[in-house]
Amino acid sequence: MGVACRSPAALVGPRAVRGGAYTRWRGGAAARALPHSAQCQAGGGSGWRLRPALQQGLRRRRLRHLGPDTMRRVVRQSKFRHVFGQAVKNDQCYDDIRVSRVTWDSSFCAVNPRFVAIIIEASGGGAFLVLPLHKTGRIDKSYPTVCGHTGPVLDIDWCPHNDQVIASGSEDCTVMVWQIPENGLTLSLTEPVVILEGHSKRVGIVAWHPTARNVLLSAGCDNAIIIWNVGTGEALINLDDMHSDMIYNVSWNRNGSLICTASKDKKVRVIDPRKQEIVAEKEKAHEGARPMRAIFLADGNVFTTGFSRMSERQLALWNPKNMQEPIALHEMDTSNGVLLPFYDPDTSIIYLCGKGDSSIRYFEITDESPYVHYLNTFSSKEPQRGMGYMPKRGLDVNKCEIARFFKLHERKCEPIIMTVPRKSDLFQDDLYPDTAGPEAALEAEEWFEGKNADPILISLKHGYIPGKNRDLKVVKKNILDSKPTANKKCDLISVPKKTTDTASVQNEAKLDEILKEIKSIKDTICNQDERISKLEQQMAKIAA
Repeated sequence: MGVACRSPAALVGPRAVRGGAYTRWRGGAAARALPHSAQCQAGGGSGWRLRPALQQGLRRRRLRHLGPDTMRRVVRQSKFRHVFGQAVKNDQCYDDIRVSRVTWDSSFCAVNPRFVAIIIEASGGGAFLVLPLHKTGRIDKSYPTVCGHTGPVLDIDWCPHNDQVIASGSEDCTVMVWQIPENGLTLSLTEPVVILEGHSKRVGIVAWHPTARNVLLSAGCDNAIIIWNVGTGEALINLDDMHSDMIYNVSWNRNGSLICTASKDKKVRVIDPRKQEIVAEKEKAHEGARPMRAIFLADGNVFTTGFSRMSERQLALWNPKNMQEPIALHEMDTSNGVLLPFYDPDTSIIYLCGKGDSSIRYFEITDESPYVHYLNTFSSKEPQRGMGYMPKRGLDVNKCEIARFFKLHERKCEPIIMTVPRKSDLFQDDLYPDTAGPEAALEAEEWFEGKNADPILISLKHGYIPGKNRDLKVVKKNILDSKPTANKKCDLISVPKKTTDTASVQNEAKLDEILKEIKSIKDTICNQDERISKLEQQMAKIAA
């Protein structure tokens, strides 16, 4: 005969029940739905269960039996566990900025230790603001802009080897490289140092080479990637047959020998640009139809963000030597915003900023499972239209600042500071290993010949003091001297197509510029006259 499973009341009496290990389970129906063995463990099907304190004790015992690996996963030791973000005060923000409304998934903002550049709304062409970092507060509507493009600007990127040089890509199918004056703009800048023409559709991506001077990559909606020698204005590498659909983003690896791309055809590709061959490729890295992103990490692995078939946002880690299966794959949430990854190679932290989100999530990449470790989330009230990321040499090491973001709202730019709390005022060596400095390790010609070099590192122990940048000089080669080559794949796009440089054309262009400037000055004077008359009327009313 089976032993009947009785309630504790039948065993020890009612007084023991009230103060004992068991308590009445209100959901009696739920208990009766359990299997017989589960009912006995819960104290019987008649509605009895263990008290919460004893349940917690049992859980702790079970964890002990699971071994040290499980415990390590529950509480993981990391010096970045307590990283926290804080937005600066209102008077340290950049206010009254008309951030661009163009439908393109770029960050719309680029930052270096001297300037912050923001793509803005502009009538009759494309423009972006370049503000010295100290120029906070309300930005006047008449503040000078960089406005040489005839179509909206889609992407901007500061040169890592010269803090006064910035590249921009636009809907007008051109890439322009600009030299910003040392103390910022006093007049609007309309003449770039060089115009790079070679794309047949809009240019949505520009990215400087991390170690070679004057090497710039651009990618357009013509599915082509062009690598330029900015010093001569020449396109030296043209990868126009590797992507069958639109390119979402391009990322250089640490020494600039490889690039990785994410494309609308759901493929992630690792490409050797000088050999013009695909080194590794993964189809359907993320199965969703929404845009992906792929970036190189310092160890050579590739980190991607994308969407699942059910529109859940995902992040994944891949080894380019074997891309059959991801090293790690995590699902995050269900939101439409594209996740923009920002990577710090010194601390191996990745910050994920979703377009339209009001939060920044950050993760640490390590060699131990699960490889991508969630750290924390910075949340705010307002959604972000774009995001700028300060290079490590622009941070305040005295405040243990490990990252600084420039969050774009609809009408302002708000810096957000990420810090690791430390009690000591001394320099924290573990937070600030030597980082990439502004000195180029290679010249453009050396890189195109096949040489590679890691970034030249600098110490931040005594802070970073920006040095004097040399002016960008473009020396265009005489295309009549260049000999035609038999191999068309290596015979790359020539310098700008507009080679008509007769005196009359130049004079007409200069005349147009002068007329434009005269018109803008007249408009400004008219506006000021109107303002003066209004103020005079107000004074007359007050006096009356």
